[in-house]
Amino acid sequence: MGGRGLVVRLLVKEGVVVVWKWVRGRQAVERAGITDEIGAKRQLQYICLSHLTATLVTSILGAVIGSLQIGYHTGNINAPAKIIEEFFNNTWRARHNQSISDHSLTLLWSLSVSIKDFGALLGSLGVKYLADSYGRRNSILIVNGLSVVGVCLMFASKASESFEVLILGRLVFGLFCGLVMSLNPLYIQEVSPTNLRGAFATLNQVSLAAGILVGMVAGLEIVLGTEHDWAMMLSLSLIPALTQYVILPFCPESPRYLLINRQEESKAKSALLRLRGRAEKVFAELEEMKEEAAHTQSRVTIQDFFKKRSYRQPIIIVLIVSLGSQLSGFNAIINYSTKMFQAKFDQAKYLTLGVGAVNLTFTLVAFFLMERAGRRRLLLTGFISIAVCNLIMTVVDSVLHLVPELRSLQVLLVFCLTSAYELGPGPISWFIAAELFDQSGRPIAMAFSSLLNWGGKFVLALLFPPLLKICGAYVYLLFMIVALLAFTFTWIHLPETKGRTFDDIAEEFRGAEGIPLHNKTGFNTFT
Repeated sequence: MGGRGLVVRLLVKEGVVVVWKWVRGRQAVERAGITDEIGAKRQLQYICLSHLTATLVTSILGAVIGSLQIGYHTGNINAPAKIIEEFFNNTWRARHNQSISDHSLTLLWSLSVSIKDFGALLGSLGVKYLADSYGRRNSILIVNGLSVVGVCLMFASKASESFEVLILGRLVFGLFCGLVMSLNPLYIQEVSPTNLRGAFATLNQVSLAAGILVGMVAGLEIVLGTEHDWAMMLSLSLIPALTQYVILPFCPESPRYLLINRQEESKAKSALLRLRGRAEKVFAELEEMKEEAAHTQSRVTIQDFFKKRSYRQPIIIVLIVSLGSQLSGFNAIINYSTKMFQAKFDQAKYLTLGVGAVNLTFTLVAFFLMERAGRRRLLLTGFISIAVCNLIMTVVDSVLHLVPELRSLQVLLVFCLTSAYELGPGPISWFIAAELFDQSGRPIAMAFSSLLNWGGKFVLALLFPPLLKICGAYVYLLFMIVALLAFTFTWIHLPETKGRTFDDIAEEFRGAEGIPLHNKTGFNTFT
């Protein structure tokens, strides 16, 4: 069964699935010879291959503008650090007629940098309420206002001669980060066709990596990282923020939210028609959504989420994948690569820029491989590669004082670890929760995933400097152990989600019979 212009509707009658086919406008009925509903749904997946529409592409790009802003404010703060610290010192001197102590200055700067991640942790708590109350698209638009307010406060800090305003601005922006890094994958996955769902979700990480690189460039002293222009540099993310307000209101709301959460079938059908462009594709996808709705609990509280038996294994998977990604060393390298390189190279800022370029390049590689290799293979490849890089990093760093020529190898290892992270663990850890849970549990799952991801970033940023002092080069062995644990758990427990409907994946955790536990390449999803 297959072919262009073909749509299948599944009706179960007396154990036999009746398949209705529309081919070039002619209706015919035939027995499919499929005696189980799940086998028929596999056929439905195969048949309903979707093509891109302008509305779909615009919706995806309109959403990922948010992660571009987050990346920008992740990458722009390190290069001009000394200049902004001097602003802190001058402000303190103007108030107290004396310079701030080095200890207090370090504390203030650490607070300024880390407060964004702390705000993101707090913001994650609001994902479920916003997503279920206002919808996926509208929630993105609402929280975008936090970005605008936060950036305006950061820009105003210089004119007001108040470092407190800068810190407050980064806190408000952090709230935006925690919300949008959950809402974006949620919206993207619910508007995307099944066969492109993972690739489009990866675009959120591509946009984040692009923002990091742009922020690194903007923060250079030869660009805007100067005493005169640093406040202007911090304000540039207003451009994508305001652009999102121009684009996203004209994009449709998530059809799944409209149908399953709001029971508004006509609006869901209208949204799907705009996204898919062809009525027959809309009909087939609506049937799949109704099938999911029939198996979905109408309302799931946070208590229900952690008690529900079918959620237990997905919760553990999200926990291991998220923490394994964030605690395997990548974030330490992103945060401290300039300091790592400064001791060995004169142009450390430009090597850090190279890290940003590698970061973006391999998120693009992941985008093209996501629907070819699948989530599972990319995660396994990424985790094992990260473990190997950390092992070699330990050896190199241990003997670097004896063989200074190995410093170039250390730079290469940093690039390799960055590429391994972005090949799989980086992008997948942010969206895998949306694929493993049904409609009612998905917003809480995304909030939980966001808490773990931002929490991992925050903890590693705090612990890496003291761990480095205590353990020296052997700190990378800790990262290696984390990566190996994540690899082992992924190998044993993570099913492949590529090309499978949300309901198909959820049924696997409900213990449904008849779902093959391997994909067409023979790569087992459970061992």
